[in-house]
Amino acid sequence: MLYRWAAPVLVLALCAMSPRNAAGQTAEPPREHGAKGKLGGNYPNPFNPDTYVRFTVGADTCAPGSKQYVVTVQVVNVLAQAVAVPVLHTVSSAMLTLPDEQKLHPVKAMKLGCGSYVAYWDGKLPNGHLAAAGVYGVLLVVDGSQQDSFKIYFKK
Repeated sequence: MLYRWAAPVLVLALCAMSPRNAAGQTAEPPREHGAKGKLGGNYPNPFNPDTYVRFTVGADTCAPGSKQYVVTVQVVNVLAQAVAVPVLHTVSSAMLTLPDEQKLHPVKAMKLGCGSYVAYWDGKLPNGHLAAAGVYGVLLVVDGSQQDSFKIYFKK
């Protein structure tokens, strides 16, 4: 008889708790406004041995070439381990020109101005072997903080 009223009291007590005190509820930090970078889709996709990745550096209000950012683009496996670093291929913006010393260099801690770029991954690992077929991710890191990511599907 004693336990018959205990269940409704427990339910009422749990309902009285505010959501911030409930188990599994954590406060999520607010997303940074004015993101410094954004990844576009890769092409050709899916199931190709190589791929081109579009990405944008700088806010929409930033004039092309007005500010320099430290940019890294990484290809990661499903365990979030770095697999490869794509090379800088072209500049998508007609207002920007890419210096010859930056063409076909890995996009790793590279200083880039505001604008749209294209990186290229040939599907190979740093040791020269072709990467295994599967799902990979692409991460964009600008000034030390991850800005964007997406999945690519790779098949030999």
